Amino acid sequence: MVMDYKDNLPRGKKIIRSFQYAMNGIKLVLSNELNFKVHLAASIAVVAAGFIFSISKAEWLIIILLIAGMFALEMVNTAIERTVDLVTEEYHPLAGQAKDMAAGAVLCFAAGAVIIGLIMFLPKIWAAFM
Repeated sequence: MVMDYKDNLPRGKKIIRSFQYAMNGIKLVLSNELNFKVHLAASIAVVAAGFIFSISKAEWLIIILLIAGMFALEMVNTAIERTVDLVTEEYHPLAGQAKDMAAGAVLCFAAGAVIIGLIMFLPKIWAAFM
């Protein structure tokens, strides 16, 4: 893949190429990253629960934002990890810290998403069984 952004393509073709690069990035993370697959499976379960419990429009908006945010953050984490690996082959404390912090950001967001999901779905689950 040639990534020459200084070519003289028309704006429309540049936009199409940008989308192609983005889709390639999504395919790469989906095919190579176990954590992304775990987040995808969890997202499918949450969407199914949303349909089962007929969540409100506002709740759908929150779910969509959380899912999109989780996917985006997981991809940024992967990009940071790969960039650090590209820059240094030897162990360096700062490289390890950068990777750990990026992973920590994903964990923080995931924990927040789980808490929001519990707040949203536990009352509905409770009501369904009572």
